[in-house]
Amino acid sequence: MRTHAETLRMSSPAVPKESVTLHTVIWVVSDGRRGIENQALGLAEAVAVGLDGDTVIERVTVRKDGFVTLPAHSHPDIWIGCGRAAIPLAQRHRRIFPECFFVYVQDPRTRHADFDLIIAPRHDRLSGANVLTMTGSPNRVTDDVLTAGAVEFERELAALPGKRAAVLIGGDSKRFRLDTASADYLESRLDSLLDRGLSLMITVSRRTPDNVRTRFRQHFSERPNAWYHDGDGANPYFAFLAAADWIFVTEESTNMLVEACTTGTPVYVLPLTGTPGKFARLHADLEAHGAVRPYLGQLDSWTYTPLHETQRVAHACLARYLQHRQHMTGQPVAAGRQAP
Repeated sequence: MRTHAETLRMSSPAVPKESVTLHTVIWVVSDGRRGIENQALGLAEAVAVGLDGDTVIERVTVRKDGFVTLPAHSHPDIWIGCGRAAIPLAQRHRRIFPECFFVYVQDPRTRHADFDLIIAPRHDRLSGANVLTMTGSPNRVTDDVLTAGAVEFERELAALPGKRAAVLIGGDSKRFRLDTASADYLESRLDSLLDRGLSLMITVSRRTPDNVRTRFRQHFSERPNAWYHDGDGANPYFAFLAAADWIFVTEESTNMLVEACTTGTPVYVLPLTGTPGKFARLHADLEAHGAVRPYLGQLDSWTYTPLHETQRVAHACLARYLQHRQHMTGQPVAAGRQAP
């Protein structure tokens, strides 16, 4: 039986290697929040796979007070931003680095002309000559990441007998609330899974309310075959994805939903209090892909093609970057070759 990482490795599309680049610097620009930064970082890492030579990824963080932490000794060839804090910085950096290729992940609102390329979620319905759309947003889940996660936590995973379910719990957002009613529902559903003999790997996010964190910690830490992680110590998130036979995700967390769907593992959606609005289109896309189903109390097994949207848009981003570089330097660029 293949592991999830092996399945992902076999089905992941190759990003083309470009045979001319000798040294490329990619700046990842955000406010530093993990959910925001990881979108830009995931795209940067996928683009870097397609570049020969020395590729360096540098983090640029915009603090709440407006101070920007810049790399000490580099200037960017590719600039990838995500989150509102990154938007005004692009215009300033364009003046400083005129040959740089500027990319923005998500919708930059009224500043579309500031970017050479925009990677926008399909559910935002953004269009334009410099816009590429995708299901959800870029992420960092790859075969290597899943394998490393499973190896790092091999001993802890081995202690969980039988079938395993990963449970990814988000929290409050603009449209949803993890209130008492939602917490009651989640606790009841998870208890029923434990009663059926499943082992649970439960993790919460930074958006999970403190009272729910405390409640779940007290409740599930006492249950046999439950591994509850709320931020202390090394993060087993990728290990959970790699080791799961099913993945449960609260409906408001679009990033975790898309990350779960990269594994090829059946994904169930757990409801919270609220309404999805435009994100209903994302849920519909993931259901149409065959990855996601609502959980109605019955565990089913099914297969689908792992979602590799990050690699697809990285392929297109790399092609646009090479065209941009040729235009800026006037030097022809050799055709790409497939990565091994």
